[in-house]
Amino acid sequence: MQLKDMLLDLNYEVLQGNLNIEVQEIENDSRKVKQGVLFFCIAGSVRDGHDFAIEVAEKGACALIVEREVDVPDTVTVIKVESSRYAMGMISSRFYGEPSKKMTVIGITGTKGKTTTSYMIQNMLLKTGHKTGLIGTIEIIDGKEHIPASNTTPESLTLQRILRDMVQNGVDSVVMEVSSQGLMLDRVAGVDFDYGIYTNLSEDHIGPNEHASFEEYRMWKSKLFTMCKVGIFNQDDANYREILKGHTCEVITYGMEEAADYHAGQWKLYRSEGHLGISYHLSGKRTGEMLVNIPGRFSIYNSLSAIAVASEMGVGLDTIADALKDIKVRGRVELVPVSDAFTILIDYAHNAVSLESILETLREYQPKRLIAVFGCGGNRSKTRRYEMGEVSGRMADFTIITSDNPRFEEPEAIIQDIVTGIEKTDGAYITIIDRKEAFRYAIMNAKEGDVIVLAGKGHEDYQEIKGVKYHMDERELIREVLEEEDVSKICGYNHRYFA
Repeated sequence: MQLKDMLLDLNYEVLQGNLNIEVQEIENDSRKVKQGVLFFCIAGSVRDGHDFAIEVAEKGACALIVEREVDVPDTVTVIKVESSRYAMGMISSRFYGEPSKKMTVIGITGTKGKTTTSYMIQNMLLKTGHKTGLIGTIEIIDGKEHIPASNTTPESLTLQRILRDMVQNGVDSVVMEVSSQGLMLDRVAGVDFDYGIYTNLSEDHIGPNEHASFEEYRMWKSKLFTMCKVGIFNQDDANYREILKGHTCEVITYGMEEAADYHAGQWKLYRSEGHLGISYHLSGKRTGEMLVNIPGRFSIYNSLSAIAVASEMGVGLDTIADALKDIKVRGRVELVPVSDAFTILIDYAHNAVSLESILETLREYQPKRLIAVFGCGGNRSKTRRYEMGEVSGRMADFTIITSDNPRFEEPEAIIQDIVTGIEKTDGAYITIIDRKEAFRYAIMNAKEGDVIVLAGKGHEDYQEIKGVKYHMDERELIREVLEEEDVSKICGYNHRYFA
């Protein structure tokens, strides 16, 4: 592709060289540069791409996008822009054929609920015949493969390449989580969003290398609604009005207030044969009875936003209702069906705030006992361990403290830090270092009416020890326990599960 054609709609200055050159590939990783590559000099928190200008020129880069002057041979074209990150998004989109314009693109932003909502929407669209891709915290689904995710929102060059692959794979719609970092660092520059969803906002991602304040965090979240055609907003959230400021999109609302375009009323919790969920009456633009197979009142909001998008895209209400009844999101309040008598859930809660939230949610179902099984990661804040221990001691009836990702620390030392926190309360607990054995203890000692939450790992399928990631899937650990034990001794065990 000609360099001059890649720079359309950008403000730039040619410091040296010729725009009438052919670009074979684009890169922001100096290690991958070869002959004919356009290289983006990105000033990162650890490395500055400008420092590699000479190196990439020697490797055969034909052009550089920079924010300041660099000393390279005059055979290399150098283009100066105000923001290399923004330019990378816009140029990447053009280089890969503006793929987002060839699909319906749905972006979801907010502190909580992005992952679950994205799977709800994808499930609804799949059921109505859309070939739907997904980009999020857990994985990327590009129409052919399921690829583990490394960032909630990938760098723009990678993102545009993924979108190009989706188009080539026949995908006609894509749901993606849009993080505040993704918006602040222009990772979604060049993406043509049809729909933007706002879930909620709370204190998060504030500190060094993230956001300086809550106000700044909120400001970057609101940017999505200057980029999309239709915005779908949780009007019950306290920050709704602030997020709405400066929007350029059509506004659609959801919530529990009757003024919302999609309104949930008459909600109630349900519990049946080990399953936990919530039901409500939908009114407003659509009317019907909804049942969501994920526990907690937050499931009402997640499902309402998904219903709004799907409805605006023409999905039938029966299809929407069917999708919500069988929705299952890996590692997000995920039911593992072991028994009709008690409930086991896997959840990604890995800090005090998220652990408190899930325990508070599950407490509403009035379990006989609420049991928390969790550990904490090594080489991370000790404060997190004290806080999680204290939260579990205060809110769970019984806690099983075990190992998470010990990394380069000893599991015993991490567990002792959690014990320090839990002993500030009157909470009962036991320590079992081996995670599988902790699960065995929970299952074999479960009683009718218990709710057990396995917290911390969620969708992860590994355990990191001394720099090595070993395969460890919690669902497989539960299966192994069931295969090894006399299942007749498990309360309410149903042999159909894990068949």
